[in-house]
Amino acid sequence: MKKILIVIIGSFLLSGKVFAQSQAEISMDNKGYKVLKGIISRQELEKDTAFGWWAENFKAYTPQSQAVAELKKNTNLQFIAFMGTWCDDSQFIIPKFFSLLDAAGISQDRVTLIGVDRSKKTLSHLAEALNIENVPTIIVMNNGKEVGRVVEYGKYGMFDKELGEIIASITPSPGQ
Repeated sequence: MKKILIVIIGSFLLSGKVFAQSQAEISMDNKGYKVLKGIISRQELEKDTAFGWWAENFKAYTPQSQAVAELKKNTNLQFIAFMGTWCDDSQFIIPKFFSLLDAAGISQDRVTLIGVDRSKKTLSHLAEALNIENVPTIIVMNNGKEVGRVVEYGKYGMFDKELGEIIASITPSPGQ
């Protein structure tokens, strides 16, 4: 069942435009944070004044050169990123993740960004289906299959270094 769901999500990722607009439920949690639950867009986070952390963390990052190089070699990857708009780790990492993708010239239509609530639940049970226990979680997909994931800061405390290693372990498809 998990493999079927990953293939379905991968198909949507390849179509890109399906997720151009928000498909999220908006609420406020008991701590006063705006919570986006479901498929969200980068533009929502950039433009909404409730997410002032976006610009600060996006600008305060220099992409790791090895990760940029690996992304440039393998431009057909897709990413599914789970985050909590209320989560300090997500607020720190997800803007930097998009800055890294920008530096490598990766189109944002290669990313599906999914917001979770404080219980790590999302619409359509996507978090449960993909065994998301902590956020942020960035899943790397190649040809509709998961090839690796970085959970929070990763095993080194540097999400970008681990992301670069995952991508480096992928044999590029013919024509890349």
